[in-house]
Amino acid sequence: MNDITLAEARDAVSAAVEKANQLGVKMNIAVVDAGSNLKAFARMDGAWLGSIDIAIKKAKTARYFDMNTGEIGKLSQPGGPLFNIEHSNGGLISFPGGVPIKNASGTVIGAIGVSGDCVENDHTVAQAGEATVS
Repeated sequence: MNDITLAEARDAVSAAVEKANQLGVKMNIAVVDAGSNLKAFARMDGAWLGSIDIAIKKAKTARYFDMNTGEIGKLSQPGGPLFNIEHSNGGLISFPGGVPIKNASGTVIGAIGVSGDCVENDHTVAQAGEATVS
C-alpha cells in the first residue's frame, strides 16, 4: 500500500502524544497521507492555538519534499540552494518537527508534523510517531 491508513495515522498520533506526555509538553500533532491531505490530528489540552497551523504545515512540508523539515531549513539559509523556499506552496515550515513516514519497503506513505515546544522536542515527538509506522 502506498498511503498511510487511518489506523496507522491514529497510531502515530497516539505514540506522539505519549512521547509528549513523557517530555511534559503540550503539542499539536498532524499526520498527512501520501497526497499531503490531513489524515489525523490531535491538539493536546492546553497546546498553543498558533501551533495548529504550524503542525499541519510541517507535515505537508515533510511530505512535499520527502525529508525532515529541519533538513529543508539547513538548505534554505541565505546563500543556500533552497533559499526562500518557505514562501512556496502556500507557505512551508523549514525548521524541525516534520518527518516523512515510510512503509516497510521504504516508500513514503505520509508524514507527521508536530508543534508546541522547542524544535528539538517537536522533532523528538514527531520521530516517536513516525517510528510506530515505519
